[in-house]
This record gives sequence, C-alpha cells and structure tokens, in this order.
Amino acid sequence: MVFESQHPLVKHKLTLMRDKNTKPKKFRQLIREISMLLCYEATADLHTTPIAVESPMGTAQGVELVDKVGLIPVLRAGLGMVDGIWEMMPGAEVWHIGLYRDEQTLKPVSYYNKLPTLPTVQVCLVLDPMLATGGSATATVDLLKKWGARRVKFVGILAAPEGIARLQGAHPDVPIHIAHIDSHLNEIGYIVPGLGDAGDRQFGTA
Repeated sequence: MVFESQHPLVKHKLTLMRDKNTKPKKFRQLIREISMLLCYEATADLHTTPIAVESPMGTAQGVELVDKVGLIPVLRAGLGMVDGIWEMMPGAEVWHIGLYRDEQTLKPVSYYNKLPTLPTVQVCLVLDPMLATGGSATATVDLLKKWGARRVKFVGILAAPEGIARLQGAHPDVPIHIAHIDSHLNEIGYIVPGLGDAGDRQFGTA
C-alpha cells in the first residue's frame, strides 16, 4: 500500500526541490509538476464507463470517468499541490482542512475544516508534501472517515519511515503515493535529508 515513484522525471524534479538554493517561485513550480506526475500514478485505478464519441473519421469507443474526486490539501503546505492535480482533473472538488504541528508535542492541532455536510465524491486525495511524524495525515484521514469518505488516498512528496508506519498503523486501507522515502526524522520531527519546511519554502517565509 506504499507506492514510491520510480519515474525519472519525479526523481529529477525532487533533486531540484531539495537544493537549498532553489528559490520559492521555482520551488512552487516543482511542487506543481511533481504533483501532476504523482496524480497520474495515484489515479490509475479510478473507475470508468464505456462511451462512444464521433471523431472526424468515424465512431470511436472510449471511456469517461465515473468516480468523482475530492482534493483535500492540508493547510498550508498542501496548497501547492492542488493546481497541478486540478489541471489534470478540472472537475475535482477542493476542500480544506487546517492542521498545524505543535512544535513542543509534535502533535497535530486542528484549526479549520471546510468539508461539505455529506460526502459528494467517491475518492478523496489527501495532499501534503511531507509525511513526517504522520500526525497531520492520520488526523486528516480520521476526519474524512468520520465524515463518511469510503476511499481515501494519501499523496505526498517526501515521507519518513516513522510517518508511514503511523499512517499505516491507524489506516492500513489508505494507499500512500510518495515521490521518495527518506532516511528518518531528526530530534525536532523534520525529515532527513528532506528539503526543509515545505510551507516556508513555497511562500518565502523561511
């Protein structure tokens, strides 16, 4: 249930993201591009139905998507992943869940939840560049399942083994699609070697 991308483009762009000299504008562009590539892999099992369309040369058999998809970026770092995926799936709904990590306890604290009253999609993609301690991802999936979501996937850029273990332990049915699994967490809960704080590097607040 853990899918680490082996795509050369993902590996190349991730290397550029890690570089401490990469400026926020370029960093945002890279998040958008990697998110598009990860979305391609994470949505390979979406359900479709056969349809026929008229091409200039005749009738062609094709398919259209049946599953409706919801994008749930974990604020604020997850915002950078939305545009790339939205470009691939312009019909996707976007909802926001706000969580921040208490730097003392390393536990997630919820401060914003903008889910509709009832689920309106078949598949939810939780978007967060960093799966570090796993606290925010686990809390987000908790909220989505209590809300009624049946199919949830996590899509991120970097993960630590500790974060993967925590999310899998709490939600073994949630696939994890990630660009790369790094070595470990340091003493303050950051991924090593990582890329720093994804939110700060996107928004120039480091």
